[in-house]
Amino acid sequence: MAHFPAVGLFVLLVLGGLGFPFPEDATLILCGVLIATGVVKPLAGLIASYAGLISMDLFLFHIGKKYGTKVTSAKRFSKILTQERLLKLEQKFSRWGIFFLVIGRQLVGLRAQIFLACGTLRMPSFKFLAADMASALITMAIMVGIGYAGGNSINSLSRNIHRIGDAAVVLVVVSIFFFFFYKYVKRGRTP
Repeated sequence: MAHFPAVGLFVLLVLGGLGFPFPEDATLILCGVLIATGVVKPLAGLIASYAGLISMDLFLFHIGKKYGTKVTSAKRFSKILTQERLLKLEQKFSRWGIFFLVIGRQLVGLRAQIFLACGTLRMPSFKFLAADMASALITMAIMVGIGYAGGNSINSLSRNIHRIGDAAVVLVVVSIFFFFFYKYVKRGRTP
């Protein structure tokens, strides 16, 4: 990550998609922070993150497409998608169509289930890819934007740290003053 941050972002997204504890949203926020702090070039970070997102979504989609409903009984994937959940998702797709994929991709606990379900329900690959790519742009804009704003705040904070220290000292002194003033007033009111 230190030497090749864009590659590191891609690897974190792939590992997160495989079940390792690297949440997609946290990695995208990290991408924004790295861009804001100048650790990674914006284009490289965004392309690597986008490629990581799409590749893992396609991986889950193809697992669902290859194994069909058997995926709900496979030990590894039954934790992600149960038979009951697949039936509920199928109803949602029947009602909302591709729009359900676009919206569902934005929901943290539902993403992997939706990708597996799309494959299991034999959604055409091109239709899945087009909807997922569009939806991933929304996810990236939100999460990388949050990270970028936070990264800029960190930069601003580090530039103004002495002002914050001065303000903290003043806040502590004023708080102590009001605490003792309150005790003094309270003592004067009691018999």
